[in-house]
Amino acid sequence: MKRVCVLSILLCFFIIGCATTPKPRKTQLQIREFQTRVYDKCDTKMVMKAVLNVLQDDGFMVKNAVPELGLLTAEKEVDVESPSEVFWTSFFAGAHARWKKACVIECTANVSEFGTKTRVRVTFQQKVLDNKGGIIKVEQICSEKYYQDFFSKVDKGVFIEEEKL
Repeated sequence: MKRVCVLSILLCFFIIGCATTPKPRKTQLQIREFQTRVYDKCDTKMVMKAVLNVLQDDGFMVKNAVPELGLLTAEKEVDVESPSEVFWTSFFAGAHARWKKACVIECTANVSEFGTKTRVRVTFQQKVLDNKGGIIKVEQICSEKYYQDFFSKVDKGVFIEEEKL
């Protein structure tokens, strides 16, 4: 009896010890911080051109560009269809089957003068669409690494524009 009681207590501690605590959500101020980059002594139009080039290099189609406002909007569609998901959902749901078909990533960039500097803020949002064109999920991309990678490319683009390469 003692052995069963001890094992039960150990099992409870094991289960409690394995429980994970969710990561604290980032505040809007923290998100805005990694969505924004400031460039010293740069021409605003030149930085906007660098952002535009990076978006195009990454496969985005520019939908709107308003240089007077420093506004760029672009989107990219990525196929996310999985043959196994198509098979199994079709097998169980037949003609009513719905599965992930595509992911549309939308970007909005704001390039503006900030004293003698240029400030760039970008936001990315992704929409997951099903095989019938319906929206499954819409969410803002809040990965700090995603924005770091993007701004790393913009940094190189600004350098290329400044050196006229």
